[in-house]
Amino acid sequence: MRIVTEVNKVEIKTKIEFKDSVPHIIKYMGSKRDLVKYLVDSINEIYNGEAVCDLFAGTSVLSGAIGHNITMYSNDIQEYSSVFAKTYLGNYNWEEYPDLIDNIIRSAQVHVDNVRDLYPDLEFQYVDNITLNEFNALEQQQQELIYFEFEDVEHNLFIKNYSGTYWSFEQCLWIDALRTSAEEYSGTPVYFPILSSLMFAMAYNAQSTGHYAQYRDASNLDSMNSIIGCRNKRIVPYFERKLKELIEFTGPSELNHNISSLDYRDCLSILPKGTLVYADPPYSFVHYSRFYHALETLVKYDYPTIQYKGRYRNDRHQSPFCKRTEVVGAFTEMFEKVLERQLKLVLSYSNTGMISLDEILSIAKNTLNNKFEVYTKEVDHIHSTMGRFEDKSRDVKEYLLIAQPI
Repeated sequence: MRIVTEVNKVEIKTKIEFKDSVPHIIKYMGSKRDLVKYLVDSINEIYNGEAVCDLFAGTSVLSGAIGHNITMYSNDIQEYSSVFAKTYLGNYNWEEYPDLIDNIIRSAQVHVDNVRDLYPDLEFQYVDNITLNEFNALEQQQQELIYFEFEDVEHNLFIKNYSGTYWSFEQCLWIDALRTSAEEYSGTPVYFPILSSLMFAMAYNAQSTGHYAQYRDASNLDSMNSIIGCRNKRIVPYFERKLKELIEFTGPSELNHNISSLDYRDCLSILPKGTLVYADPPYSFVHYSRFYHALETLVKYDYPTIQYKGRYRNDRHQSPFCKRTEVVGAFTEMFEKVLERQLKLVLSYSNTGMISLDEILSIAKNTLNNKFEVYTKEVDHIHSTMGRFEDKSRDVKEYLLIAQPI
């Protein structure tokens, strides 16, 4: 393997064009939204017309930015990510759905009215001048709905499992209602923008700090008032606004994109030889399945077993990139697949990651066996911690390792 500090001068037949105004859908730890131009410019250094794979797609913002003019393989083991990718990469004829938003909300209202008629006592009002004790009692009443049997309501996943946690009962009622309405469009391209818009509304109505690792408790009047501000938000306006934005952003597409929810090794194994892979694996000990389990539950709507205060799914994926005992092996297997499939690779990592850039380079050297040209780049980046630390964002170095067959 040759490690170089400058890109060899090669003739590039084509360049990837990108859109810099991709509608965002959720708050996401480690999002590359602000780095899209830098990433696409770097990908273009070795791009020569092949398909591009976003191996750990997350919010799928890369698909939104470049999927309008190149074939994408978008992959992430979390199924909510595939919804984002299908939203950005779908083939739409919006004229077939002239009253889509009104019809969805009207259908959802039927569900809401039905639940209220069946259970008129389930009303939780955050009245003016509520005391801290009254507030916490109200929250507790909603949280205890996890033990309530909604025998007469077919779709009750969120009101049962999440009322009084990240969202209020009222917000959960509308989440269930809009999710139920979405199923009327299952099997059509518009199903995915509907779900994405609902996930946006969930993110911006939640009383947590931007993820679902744990909801906040009110320990004083300031925290109580902050939570009440979130409780008083309404799901529907956020949903409606985002769906309008996604309708305006998307349109017809004739490209044959591939979207999967596979383990990264399985995805690499089925890529056509020569595919250009952008890999942005997790950097830290934090498993994304802990932060975004509620999104996975919304998409699957499968009534999972719920655990612990955070109301986590009991089947959360644990990434080897988040485990100190497995991260070296995870990178080794990635480079082995790159060698086997003769793939091009643009790998993102951070100076706050589980291992150092030098360690990654060493793994690449031992694995790629002088058959690849490899070089690195770095850029300053502000990384959101999503409220996990006192500093809600921190300055980091974002590294790129770029490799292509010789």
